[in-house]
Parts: sequence; structure tokens; C-alpha cells
Amino acid sequence: MGIKAALPSYELGFYALVLTCAIVYSSSDIFEASRDNMNRKAFREAIKPGWHYFGRKMDAADFEWAMWFSSFRNFILFALSGHVLFAKVCSMIVPQHRSVVYMLYGMLAVLSTMGTSYLMIILTHCLVLYSVSLAKQKWLCFAAGLCSLASFKLEPFSTWQNGFVTGTFDLQDVLFYGGSGFTIMRCMSLALENCERQEGIYSIIDLLKYNFYLPFFFFGPVMTFDQFHAQVATSELRRKENEMWSIRVQALVYLGVIAAVAVFFHFFYILTLPSDLKFVNRLSDWALAGLAYSNLVYDWVKAAVMFGVINTVSRLDHLDPPKPPKCITMLYVFAETHFDRGINDWLCKYVYDHIGEDHNNIVKELLATISTFAVTTLWLGPCEIVYMWSVCNCFGLNFELWVQKFFQMAPFASVEASMSEAMSRRIRGIFGAANFWAIILYNILALNSLDFALLVTKRIILTGFPMSTVSIWFITYCGVQLIKERERLQAIEEEKADKEKTE
Repeated sequence: MGIKAALPSYELGFYALVLTCAIVYSSSDIFEASRDNMNRKAFREAIKPGWHYFGRKMDAADFEWAMWFSSFRNFILFALSGHVLFAKVCSMIVPQHRSVVYMLYGMLAVLSTMGTSYLMIILTHCLVLYSVSLAKQKWLCFAAGLCSLASFKLEPFSTWQNGFVTGTFDLQDVLFYGGSGFTIMRCMSLALENCERQEGIYSIIDLLKYNFYLPFFFFGPVMTFDQFHAQVATSELRRKENEMWSIRVQALVYLGVIAAVAVFFHFFYILTLPSDLKFVNRLSDWALAGLAYSNLVYDWVKAAVMFGVINTVSRLDHLDPPKPPKCITMLYVFAETHFDRGINDWLCKYVYDHIGEDHNNIVKELLATISTFAVTTLWLGPCEIVYMWSVCNCFGLNFELWVQKFFQMAPFASVEASMSEAMSRRIRGIFGAANFWAIILYNILALNSLDFALLVTKRIILTGFPMSTVSIWFITYCGVQLIKERERLQAIEEEKADKEKTE
């Protein structure tokens, strides 16, 4: 059945009403729990004094968010502002050499921030992986790249390399491992593109220009080398119609989101509450479900803001960077679930699509997903919780294909063919709702904790059965149908746009 299957407007209105009421009810429980327990002894380290005119304390449990927008904020503004200034001057004077200026400014910023030893470590890995790429053997490039990545993720090699870097500022470890990890992924991208190139090779300078583009260096996103090289080599710098207006609006939106998150954390302690399982266990099933869902949404917001700010700067440099991750509230399939679109695109191009091809063969898909999550596990840093996250999401991705193949068999396919498109969409929505919660539970164990994920699962599926289980499933079904409606409208708009282009 096609994506354009429509449902009656009154039915969609009912779904929207049910979903809105459920969100309000769950949010009120979380709000009351936050308000009544802000002075709880177990929460003292995470609940800090907030904006005094709110008269409430603030959830400061997320170290990264707190650092980005407090003590580390000035450094980010200084470094990115300097990059924008140099890039603008360069694009006006010598646009054909702007990539060299990006590289020099990036290397200078890395040197001043992390020191000579760190820069030498990065350059050494770049040189080694570039040398391997000259053999033009993909398997050798992958092996060397994964070994380099493992040297930053596994002990004792990680600690040994980190020991060369001096300094004591708060985000040193974050910058060390962030810059190192993204460097290896970029080096592997160039190495694999070198293997694909029929004539000649890319130079080591091409790699350095690619790797030391400052907005992408420490926190990504990863833009594959072929895309970056093609875009940065363009000397004719022209803006699309209303592009600067779009960039300004985008920047203002992200500033608004940052302020909104700060206000939100004064009233909803979604990050701190799950840290006390005894307390959380006393919450209602609705509040617990809302807490799990809001943790996942927040992590998406954090990724969207971080990559969005970086992307705004890179768009000023006439680049077309990877878009922020797709909103988690618009997902009900594992195939579209990711928090870093750059890494997702990298994995799809060099691993997942390369092995899985059209993703219709069960065996190839299994090999593709296992390989993809093996690389992802190494990228995230091997540990027990990452292993569990990888296994769960690998299973979820394959299970979707197994279910799809199962229901494509003759008896089920003929039954669905006899249904109306609207009824088929409703039935698919039921399975989509179950999948939606599988995505939440599989990811919350890594974003929060295994114990919290197990508690949510137990309360919703076991102790809450049948009332909480069925009601939450139905509410999620309402949300999935609204997502499907949005997809339907987007498909119609895209079809109209394609027709206008052909005409």
C-alpha cells in the first residue's frame, strides 16, 4: 500500500487530541515531581541554582551542555568568529585559495587549544593513513583506519596517547577524543575515495585541508571527502536566492532553542530524576513513559543544536553540510534512527550500502548491519553498555526486514491487497507504534542507564499490563498516524515539485 493512503480528517483530529492530552497529562506529572523534589538530597549535585527571576533551581546534569553554554561558550564564539572573519576576507580576496586559509586557521586553532603534542599526534595518524591509501586497497585502508581508531578507543593505547597532551581545562578529554575520532573517520574517507579514483591520487595537502576545517574538526559532522573536496574547490562563490536570509533565520532559531532548553530545565528535571531509581519507581506509568521519551527527545535536540550551529557557520563558507538529524518524534523505523547524520552518511556509503546493496536480501542485510554496528561500537568506544546498544539496534534493524519479508508472503500479501489503503495504513500504524517504543527503549539504555531502561520496560510491559500497556500503545499509535500523515503530505508536495520541474 502506498504512502499516499489518506485517513478522514476527523480521525486525524481525534488522534491529535488524544496525543495532546496525553503529553499534557504526562508533563504535569513530571513537572510536579520536579517541583516537589528539587531539594531532595540525592539530586543536590545535579540541581544547581538557576535564573533567579524564575525562582527555581535548574537541571544541570548534562556536563556537555552546561560546559558549551557556560565557561566554554566564550572559546567557541571566539574560535568560530575568527574562522568566519578569516573565511570572509579570504573569499573576497583569493577565493581559489580559501581551502588553504581554512586549513591554516584550523591548524593554528588546534595548536593554540590543545598544544604541539596533540597536533603532532593528529598529523602522524594522517600521514600513516594517507601512506596506506597509496596502495589503493580498500581492505588495507579499512584495516589501518580501524586500528588507528582503536588506538584512541582502547586501553592502554588511548591513555598512552592522551598522556602526551598537557593541560587541565574541563573539556580537554572531550576535545582530545572528539578531534581524534573525527580525524580518523575523515582520513578513512579520503583513503577509500583514493581507492575509487581511476587516475591519479589526492595529495596529502588535500587531506590536511579536509581534516583541519575548524568547524568540523572537534565535534563533526563528518562530510565525506568527495563532497567536501568538490564544494571547497569551487572558486565561483555564489549564493542561492534568499540563502543569507535562510542562514540568519536558522541562526536565530538555534539561539531560541538554546534559550528554550534553559527555561525548560528550570521546570522539568528530566535528566536528574532517572538517576534515583527508588524515586522514579514511585512515579506513575505515564510519567515514567514521558520521562523516557523526553530523554530521547532532549538528546536529539542537543545533537540538532550542536550540528546546527556548526552547519550555520559552514554554510557561510559556501558549503552544503550534512543536515541535522531527523527529529526523533518523526521516527518509527530503525532504518532512519540516528543522532549524527554525518556519521550515518559515512557508514551508509562505505559499509552499510556497500555490503547490503539494495537491502532486500536477508543474509546481506544481516552482514551489513553487523559490520555497520561493529564499526559504530568502535567509534563510540567499546564497553558493556555500547555492546548492548549495538546488539539491540542491530536486531531492530534486521527484525524490521524479517517482518517485512514475512508479511510479503502470499497469504498475508493477498489479505492486505484486499483491504482499503486506509485500513492497511491503520494496521501498519499498530506495528509502527510497537517499533516506536522499541527505538526508545533500545536507545535510552545508552543515553541514560540500563537500570532505568529495564525499569521503564518492566513498568510499561509487565506490571502495567494491560491498562498502561494498551493505553500507551494506543497513544503512540495516534502519534505514528500523525507522522504518516505528514509523510503523505510531503510525498504529495515532492511529486508536484517534480512535475513542475519536468514541465
